[in-house]
Amino acid sequence: MCNRARFDGEPETITERFSAEWLAAKPMDNRFDPKELRPFGRAYVVRNEADRRGLDVMEWDVLAGQAKQSSRKIAQTNVRTLHLPQWRSLVTDPANRCLIPLTEFCEWAREPTDLGDGKKPIKGEMWFGVTDQPVFAIAGFWRQVSEQRYFAMVTCDANELVAPIHPKAMITILRPDDHERWLTGSYDDVLSLQRPYPADRMTVRGPVFPTRTPTSRLI
Repeated sequence: MCNRARFDGEPETITERFSAEWLAAKPMDNRFDPKELRPFGRAYVVRNEADRRGLDVMEWDVLAGQAKQSSRKIAQTNVRTLHLPQWRSLVTDPANRCLIPLTEFCEWAREPTDLGDGKKPIKGEMWFGVTDQPVFAIAGFWRQVSEQRYFAMVTCDANELVAPIHPKAMITILRPDDHERWLTGSYDDVLSLQRPYPADRMTVRGPVFPTRTPTSRLI
C-alpha cells in the first residue's frame, strides 16, 4: 500500500464505536494530525490494557524509527509475513495486537495521467472506503521502545476492487464481530483473520490530484 490513510472523525467517534477509554493524554502539539496518516506520523490506535479497552496514540513505524536514525526515510508501516520470527513473537501475544480506526485508505493509480498543464504526467490517488462501516478497523500490532509506542498495519491478499490498482496486497479490514477475536484470540485466529474484505462492501474514488489541478484542453 502507498502509506496514506485517513480518519475523518473525532476521538469521541472512536471511544463510542469501540467502547474504549483514553489510555494516554491526547497530544496537544501542532504536529499531531490524526486525520491524515503518514509514515512516522502519529495516529489513534485501539488496544487492550489489563481488563479494559482503550484509545492510545502511537507512531506509524513498528521499527521504532530505526530507519530514520540511519538516514533512511522508509518506515516499517505494514507487515504481511507474520510467520517471520520478529513478527510472530509480537503477534502471538494478544497484548501486542491493536486496531487502527480509519475512514479511507489510499493506493496510487497504476498509470500516470496527463493533466494537460504542460507538466509531466503523474499518478493520482485512489481512495477506498467501506460501505457497511463508516469507521472501520485495520488489524495491527504494536511494540513499546522506552516510553514510546509504535504500530504497523497487517496486510493480506488484495480483493477484486483493490487488485487492479494494487495487486500485491491490501490492508486487513476487520468485520466488527472479529474485533474481539483479533485482540484476544490465538495465533491461529490471527492468521485466519488475515483475509481480504469483500469487494462488494467497498467503494473507490479517483484518481485525485491534491497537488495539481487538471486544466481544460483547447480543441
